[in-house]
Amino acid sequence: MRLTQLFLPTLREVPAEAEITSHKYMLRAGLMRKLAAGVYVYLPLGYRVLRKIENIVREEMDRSGAQEVLMSGIIPSELLEESGRWSAFGPEMFKLKDRHERDFCLGPTHEEVFTYVMKELTSYRDLPKILYQIQTKYRDEKRPRFGVIRSREFIMKDAYSFDMDWEGLDVSFGKMHDAYCRIFDRCGLKYRVVQADSGAMGGKESNEFMVMSEVGEDEIAHCENCDYAANVERAESRPDIREKQEEKPLELVATPDARTIQELTDFFETSPDNFAKTLIYTVKDQVIAVVIRGDRELNEVKLVNILECTKDDLRMAEDDVVKNVTNAEVGFAGPVGLKVDKLIVDEEVTYMSNFIVGANKTGYHYKNVNYGRDFKGDIVVDVRKVSDGDVCIRCGGRLSISKGIEVGHIFKLGTKYSEALGAKYLDENGQEHLMIMGSYGIGINRIMAAVIEQNSDENGIIWPMSIAPYHVIIVPVNTSDEVQASLAEDLYDVLSRNGVEVLLDDRDERAGVKFKDADLIGIPIRITVGKKARDRVVEIKDRRTGESLDLTVDQVLGYIKQKIEENMSKKE
Repeated sequence: MRLTQLFLPTLREVPAEAEITSHKYMLRAGLMRKLAAGVYVYLPLGYRVLRKIENIVREEMDRSGAQEVLMSGIIPSELLEESGRWSAFGPEMFKLKDRHERDFCLGPTHEEVFTYVMKELTSYRDLPKILYQIQTKYRDEKRPRFGVIRSREFIMKDAYSFDMDWEGLDVSFGKMHDAYCRIFDRCGLKYRVVQADSGAMGGKESNEFMVMSEVGEDEIAHCENCDYAANVERAESRPDIREKQEEKPLELVATPDARTIQELTDFFETSPDNFAKTLIYTVKDQVIAVVIRGDRELNEVKLVNILECTKDDLRMAEDDVVKNVTNAEVGFAGPVGLKVDKLIVDEEVTYMSNFIVGANKTGYHYKNVNYGRDFKGDIVVDVRKVSDGDVCIRCGGRLSISKGIEVGHIFKLGTKYSEALGAKYLDENGQEHLMIMGSYGIGINRIMAAVIEQNSDENGIIWPMSIAPYHVIIVPVNTSDEVQASLAEDLYDVLSRNGVEVLLDDRDERAGVKFKDADLIGIPIRITVGKKARDRVVEIKDRRTGESLDLTVDQVLGYIKQKIEENMSKKE
């Protein structure tokens, strides 16, 4: 492709809307353009990258035994009502009505549709099966941001496995895990596989594939000593078990101007870990209280799972509700004598001694509170958010918290959808059983953004060879020089005929402009045709390392093909 023919609207200035590196470079390098908030169109260079990522995904999915299909992008409400997700998805689901007032949605994911299709298979001889598609998905994000990292329209590979039993699901899950590792390896990503919360997807177990990046919206807890890693929504740590002190008498203390943990630590001249704070929520028609140590944060995802509700069901209690259950102003809630429908206590609180809590009396707190003597929880469970430096639940090492971008997620769904939609099979004895399902998703355009986050510098993108829009760019320094122009054309012809994806910068621009654009769009190898063209010598420059060498024209093809093969085979 010649640059004079290529639609490549590069930008010199960083767009005001772009906050992170990938968003800036995807706009500046002419890969995409914004159509609306969270909605983008892909231009030729960007679409070539997307197609290469899709091809890698297809190759590895096919290699795993999965079969590609294409489902409808609009889904009738009945299917999602059967599974309970028509309401569970909440306002993120794009809903619409047809001319007959029938409800549909733009597919946010396709578990129900695949399950509906698989109902046609009724014999154990038809199983197992893994089907997948690559398709646009739609979610009405409240706050689209970071370009395609969090958008309202995105390209996703979603796959679904159907097995006879849990042992079969373990095999399918393992196949997808391995396929995902090969996909992300081939795309040149550095990633971690972490335990995750299944959320609205449901199911028994799930793993996320996280690309480590400081701009990631997800936090990952990982052990410094072992391979334990989990999204902080799911992460667990060993409780801080302290030696029990002799219990002191419960004492009511006037604290008229102290409500927050900071105010209380100043008042009592102690540290936050000597307090237990009581948080009050409403869940549908119930009032729930949660007690955690004063220096801890509540993990609301864990709480939602414990209560078996949705995130929308869980709300911080209004002031009038707090006053009603505590008989006090807001800021003085505590577990002693608290009248709520359910009291949940973080397990760490049970190891504390002589701690301080609100007294459910305006202007007062209790000191020397002890679990078991002064109050008991209806549920004692891990409901705290893991913190940096916590003790690993697996090996006892220390946990660190890092940020990451989720590019893949695999779930063991079990029978959640097969039971709701009636996907059953008959065994060899004619007995009916529910199919055991798995769900496996990859964000295609998120991979593209994540690669840029990990592979860029101050000059632009540095594409891995496997997904680069072109392998080579030829830059004649002076297109009006007949020798340089002719040699550049000869090289372009030879490389193209031998299967090398090559750009020819035949624009009438200064060399500096051409070099800047080559670096910005991130082509792995640059061939500069300059003053040595009369000797049939050109400069070859590696975009990633910055290293360069001079080669004769006769050496170029062999060298380029060898470099491409080396870079491609590294991640195969």
